[in-house]
Amino acid sequence: MSAGERGRCTVESDSSMRWVSLSWAKRIIYAMSLGCITASAVLFALTFSLEEYQRISWPAVALLGMLAVLCDQVNLRFVIRRQTSSFNLGEIPLVLSLFWLPPLAFLLLRELPGQLWALVRTRSAPIKQLTNFAVHALDVALVSYLFRSVDARDPTQAKTWVVVLVAVLITNGVTSVVIGSAISLVQEPLRGPELLRYGVTYFGAALLNTSIGLVMALVFDVNHVAIALLAVIFTVMLFGYGAYSRVVRQHKTLNHLYDFTKAVSSARHDGGLADALLLRARELLDAERATLWLPKQGSYPELRLSAQEGLAGLIDDPHVAADAISSRVIDSGVTVVISGRYPTADPVLRAALTQRGIKDIIAVPLRSGSAIIGCLEAMNRMGDLSTFGADDVQLAETLAAHAAVAVENSRLVDRLRHDAEHDALTGLANRRRFASAVAAAIQVQPAPGEVVAIIEFDVDSLRDVNETLGHEAGDRLLVEVGRRLESESPDGALVARLGGDEFTVLVRAQGIEGAQARAAALQHGLVEPLKLDKFTLDVGAAVGIAVYPEHGDDAATLLQRADVATYAAKNNPRSIQVYRPALESRSLQRLGLISELRRAIDDAALAVFYQPKVALGNRELVGMECLVRWDHPEHGLVPPDEFIPVAEHTGLVGALTRLVLRTSLEQCRAWVDAGTDIGVAVNLSARSLADPDFAEELDAMLRETGVAPQRLTLEIVESAMVGDVHRPNPTLRKLFALGVRLSVDDFGTGYSSLSYLRRLPVHEVKIDKSFVLGMATDSGDLGIVRAIVDLGRHLGMAVVAEGVESEMTLALLEEMGCDIAQGFLFSRPLPAERIEAWMRQRTQTETGAAVDGAQRLRVVSA
Repeated sequence: MSAGERGRCTVESDSSMRWVSLSWAKRIIYAMSLGCITASAVLFALTFSLEEYQRISWPAVALLGMLAVLCDQVNLRFVIRRQTSSFNLGEIPLVLSLFWLPPLAFLLLRELPGQLWALVRTRSAPIKQLTNFAVHALDVALVSYLFRSVDARDPTQAKTWVVVLVAVLITNGVTSVVIGSAISLVQEPLRGPELLRYGVTYFGAALLNTSIGLVMALVFDVNHVAIALLAVIFTVMLFGYGAYSRVVRQHKTLNHLYDFTKAVSSARHDGGLADALLLRARELLDAERATLWLPKQGSYPELRLSAQEGLAGLIDDPHVAADAISSRVIDSGVTVVISGRYPTADPVLRAALTQRGIKDIIAVPLRSGSAIIGCLEAMNRMGDLSTFGADDVQLAETLAAHAAVAVENSRLVDRLRHDAEHDALTGLANRRRFASAVAAAIQVQPAPGEVVAIIEFDVDSLRDVNETLGHEAGDRLLVEVGRRLESESPDGALVARLGGDEFTVLVRAQGIEGAQARAAALQHGLVEPLKLDKFTLDVGAAVGIAVYPEHGDDAATLLQRADVATYAAKNNPRSIQVYRPALESRSLQRLGLISELRRAIDDAALAVFYQPKVALGNRELVGMECLVRWDHPEHGLVPPDEFIPVAEHTGLVGALTRLVLRTSLEQCRAWVDAGTDIGVAVNLSARSLADPDFAEELDAMLRETGVAPQRLTLEIVESAMVGDVHRPNPTLRKLFALGVRLSVDDFGTGYSSLSYLRRLPVHEVKIDKSFVLGMATDSGDLGIVRAIVDLGRHLGMAVVAEGVESEMTLALLEEMGCDIAQGFLFSRPLPAERIEAWMRQRTQTETGAAVDGAQRLRVVSA
């Protein structure tokens, strides 16, 4: 590489990490520059030949001049800390000049126009211009001296090639030492991996470019006309260099963006959100400073934090007043960019930029729904030759979107934690908090004779109140019961509403008798009549008691046994029942359910219901989710939440899955035979995924039913897929190879991590319905759904939203680009004959044949 633009380190450093004072650093750099120029003059004198200058070929001068300009246009630029290092094709004209021009003539031809242009265009400091010229002069002089010291001028000889390569590499080594010394004066020198990466790129580019220059000299020496062919090759190579430079930048940006997302996600849990957000954003945008400004909003005070290059930690200065730039972003909700590529004619913004003492800035709004909650700023792009461009603006807006979600979530974390642990209606603790409190209480050593008592209340007549006076009256009843229990409970007790009409009180008492006495007192406090509208109600409740340690040694067991006791107490109005083993009946019911479920599977007595999946882009009916239902001959419809866990815990899930799969595939085949182009989706359990023979069994089932693999989608929950992200589950890989579609079910409720999702062989992600149901009214749910849709789009995966129940939700999903939706808005799960009636009424046939000659259907109403 010539020292021209190739391999040169343009000294663009600030004063951070200097080990000498700035004044002494400048003096030493001036001395080094003068030493390089003196050494260059001596080398030029040693190789000077008047005859060589008299024989200058002006066509060669013109050709080398144009070539040098072209080579300077392609730069592969790295900013390492505060230093910009740029590599290009500078060795090519340098190698050709060894054969065609005297060294001093080439230096003047190549460097003087470039230096003047840099001085006018970039307004670089004189010390930088002098240093760069000195290094470039030493580069040309030394390589020319080494080349002329050996009698090897014929470009067709291998000896000449070796001489030129060695001369260029030696020269690069010398100039690298000079450049490294200059860098070490103004900042910490490169070490370890950074130095190795820099050196490999530097000398690798030198070797490649020198070889290209020798090939050009050889071809030109053999046949001048062949220069046309070289021009084609050279042009392609220029584009290749440019493309490689862009790929390097994109790869670096993607890696940093992934690290940013992971760091921000992790920091939410350890309280370091602001540090992770600002430090990563500053590094990713190569900015000297990054600032997060959140104006005062409600009970949240104003916050202004900054990460500064060269400083550890954050700068907290909430007293700095917002200037025109920040105010413009907050007021307009539009990104403000001021840089060399995006100058502004607005005098107010220019004045604000000058007042800050910065050269460029990107200021991006942080959005929470339609509201602007703050501003993320990146200032002073690293390197005097660098400024913020279009890619930086796009990246800053992407970071701001992540930052807005993170900031909003962190602001809401206390409220969310409160909501997660409290009942929305009564404000009392909910089941989660109560279970945690029980677990904590039993860890405390009780006093002699003391027990930890769980007293559960089942309020009488709530259903009658709801049906007679309405749910609003029922809610008032529940609120009043909670208030009375709180007022009657002793200090230190915890009152909770577990759900519905169930309340619990956690209290310490002297033995079971003391717990019974406390329960009686609380029950008595409830009996005072309650006036609702024109009615006066007598409030009563069945009461059950379970105590630690007699009835269990963990929260789940104690709560379950208190529930058993309460259920028994309901048989005797307003009685108080202490748990005893004889009351336990649920285990017996579960044992009976196991045998009946096994029989139902063997007799194929389970039914499969179907729920439509609709493509939002064109309303095409793309498939049906297949859902198992059990109509028990004695107990009626058994909820899936009751019998599916039984199947999973007893090993029946494999047989259940095979039954649902075969029924669904046979139905799919029937639809295809009837001329309907439609696929089916079946839920797959973790136990089936762990079965090494499952893929082969499914393959045989597909062959038997004649269903194309791509018509079948297997929906698998996130937790079942998680393992070694570098080696996905073997069954998962077999299913992918088989050609069936794989879907991550209930996405957003489990790990939701890029570290494994982008490596898994899956085709789609399915957003959990808990987010979809609330997205029309909850900005948090809306942000989560939007993030998942964007994630799926960037990873090339289809995104399915389940739980669509309103036109507003459907419109939001369409606006953000979700691919497929399903939910009650289209249809509830229906048996085969009823879903076929639905298809006849709610769809129309599209023109054009699909797979197997079947016709596609489009939903015409919702």
